[in-house]
Amino acid sequence: MGTTGETLTAGNEAMFEAAFRTGDYGRAEETFTALLTDAREAGDRALEAAALDRLAMLTHFRALENDLADADSEIEVGLFEQALEIRRELGDEAGTAESLFGLGLAHQVLRSDWATAMPYYREALELAERHDDLLLRSEVHRHIGFYYAMGDLESDRALHHLKISHDLRTELGDPRWIPGGTVALGIAELADGLREQGLAHMRQALQQARDANLSAQRIAWIEKFLANAEIGLDPAGKKFA
Repeated sequence: MGTTGETLTAGNEAMFEAAFRTGDYGRAEETFTALLTDAREAGDRALEAAALDRLAMLTHFRALENDLADADSEIEVGLFEQALEIRRELGDEAGTAESLFGLGLAHQVLRSDWATAMPYYREALELAERHDDLLLRSEVHRHIGFYYAMGDLESDRALHHLKISHDLRTELGDPRWIPGGTVALGIAELADGLREQGLAHMRQALQQARDANLSAQRIAWIEKFLANAEIGLDPAGKKFA
């Protein structure tokens, strides 16, 4: 049996594979639940926080695959809050950034509450930029970019953050994450009036998703975004400004 760190990494890999390809979260959930039990029995607060955070993220991925209107945000928020409290107590900056981002996600995506989400995202970004976690930094830049693209309609700032997010995913090199960065960059370019460049990135994202064998649902999302973009509509079906 590997170390707890190796087990946590394996659980993350199983969760990401489920989120992007298979939809089967059983192995990841068993891994994180067992780690949580072990951590509490051993009094390992850092591991407890990590397991809580990962169970929260697994809950979030599941919600994305289903009807968000039926998602129980209280469970997800509660898990992230527990993880955040422990990580702040331990002075774990990298972990704190991760859980802050998770809380931002829960409020933005499940509750459509950007006003609550943005302080979490901004604090997460400040902390994440001090640590070499390419994926977390990409994710925080991505969602701050979405805020400027679709919330405040500041297309230049949206493009800035989404370009950074895309570049970080490319540097990471995991083909499962790259299409999401590419399609977001395309959306930002379209919002900024760069139509041909934006459409090119969205078409590239669709091919990347197919090449990476992403799930039919994820490919369908990109296909829908591209179809809307080709007739001048944003992902929500509204005219680009």
